[in-house]
Amino acid sequence: MSVSIKHYAEYFALRVVAVIIRLLPRKTALNLGRGLGRLSIKFLPGRYRLAKENMSRALPELGSEEIENNVQKNFEHIGICGVEMLRLDMLKVGSDDIHRYFDLENTHFLREALALNKGVLLLTGHLGFWEAGHFVMSELDIPCSAVAKPLKNPLTDRYFEAIRTFFGTEILNSRKGARRILKSLREKRAVVVLLDQHISPPGSVATDFFGRKAYTTTSIANIAMKYQVPIVPVFFLRQADGRYKVWVEPMLTLPDDGEEAAVEKNTQLLTNIIEAAIRRDVTQWFWMHKRWRVKPDKIKDKE
Repeated sequence: MSVSIKHYAEYFALRVVAVIIRLLPRKTALNLGRGLGRLSIKFLPGRYRLAKENMSRALPELGSEEIENNVQKNFEHIGICGVEMLRLDMLKVGSDDIHRYFDLENTHFLREALALNKGVLLLTGHLGFWEAGHFVMSELDIPCSAVAKPLKNPLTDRYFEAIRTFFGTEILNSRKGARRILKSLREKRAVVVLLDQHISPPGSVATDFFGRKAYTTTSIANIAMKYQVPIVPVFFLRQADGRYKVWVEPMLTLPDDGEEAAVEKNTQLLTNIIEAAIRRDVTQWFWMHKRWRVKPDKIKDKE
C-alpha cells in the first residue's frame, strides 16, 4: 500500500499525542481520554446519531434520557480506550501491574482448554478494553494470536501492530484469516477472534443480535466444529476505579454433524454469548459502527 502525505500527517499527529499521553500520570491520561471522547461528539455528529439509533433500537426498554446519557458515556469510553491503547506497552509483565490493574476470574478455564492440545479460539468482542488481552495473555504465559483488520493508514497500522506484538502476540491479517488461524491452532496457540463485526455473505449468516438481524462470520463455528477446537469466551470490562474486570467462561465444544443448519445454530450461540457480555455494561461496546446491515427483503427471502 502506498503512503500519502495525508498518511504521514496523521501518523505525525498520532506520535505527538502519544508522547504527551505517555508522559502523563495514568489517572490524568485517562481523564484526558474521557474528555476527548466527550469532545468528539461535536466533531462526529453522524457517529453520535448512529450510536443513539443503534442503542435505542437494541434497548427499547430504556428512555430517551437514559439513551442520551449512555451514548455520552460510550463516547467517553472510546476516548479512554484510545488513551489506554497508546499506553498499553507501558504495562510490565512480571511486575505488580497485573494485580494493580486487573481482577481475573476463572482463568483455569483457559488452562483446561489448552490442555486438550488443539489450540483455543478465544471468543470476545469490542467490549471494554479488549486490547488489554495482549498483556493479560502474556502475563498468564499463554501463547496468543489475534485476528485483526489492517488500518487504512499503513504507518499507523505498523505503529499499533508494534504495540500489540510487544507482549508476544502474533497478529493475523483478517484478509487471510482462516488459513492463518488454523496454522496458529496447530501451534497450540490461543487465537483471539472478535465476533461482533459485520461480515458480508458469503461466509456469514444473519444472526439475531439485540433483536435485529446482523451478519456474523461462520468461520469460527466452522473451524471449531470441523477440527474440534474448544472455544473459550473472555471479556475485559473497565470498572469505576479504572481497573479492569477480566472474566473467562467455560469452554464450548461444538459437535460436527456436517449440516449447514448446525453452523447457523452455533454461530447464533456464539452471538448470544457476546450479547450477554455487552449487557453487563452497555456503555462499553462499540455502538457507533454499522453492525446491522441485513436488509428486510433478505430476512423475508430466508423465511
